Amino acid sequence: MIQHGKKWFNPDILLTNSILWRRALCLFVILFEGADLIERATLADADVLPFVDNIRALTTELADLPVPVIAAINGWALGGGLEVALGADIRVSTKKARMGLVETKWSLLPGGGGSQRLARIVGLAIAKELIFTARIIDGIEASRIGLVNHAVDGDDEAAYEKALEIAAEIISKGPLAVRAAKTAIACGAEMDLANGLRLEQQCYGRIIPTKDRQEGMRAFREKRTPVYKGE
Repeated sequence: MIQHGKKWFNPDILLTNSILWRRALCLFVILFEGADLIERATLADADVLPFVDNIRALTTELADLPVPVIAAINGWALGGGLEVALGADIRVSTKKARMGLVETKWSLLPGGGGSQRLARIVGLAIAKELIFTARIIDGIEASRIGLVNHAVDGDDEAAYEKALEIAAEIISKGPLAVRAAKTAIACGAEMDLANGLRLEQQCYGRIIPTKDRQEGMRAFREKRTPVYKGE
């Protein structure tokens, strides 16, 4: 999965093997067991840092995509598998899914961005406890602490179906506005409030002259569903 990760970011591809599915606005990532720990155990010392650097770069590219990214977590997502999911905007899992940053159990630490991204998602105290203890949690607990947005009943396909359901809601909205909202939220979260508000104003200003906004306003007045073209 990690070795072929760069292929994920080609906007023209459609993979049907449950690793990636892209449609118009959203990217869906299905994450399985975090096998990177198994691979790491066989690496020479000189190869370990380049390996985790690759995971970090992959996750950063995923997070920096201009479109919303939804991760559906099925089965096990440990170590680098979970770190990649932390780069998504929205995470969905089954209730029986298992996930964790378990590196400290093997005298490692999360090196693919997990120590930074997890804390920003669930808060410092919870992130410290999970990483220090190398605890593996299920989807129910992950939902309780805010690691995943939804934990659903059912088999492995249930999380994927929930991801598609959320994506369908997003796809019907103005794509330029959704992208601008992602920029305002993601970049603004790294700023103080005053600068974040200025960024919001800039993003809003870029949307005003677009044809999509004009279409949205017409559709509102005419009480119909808008038809957006990304213009």
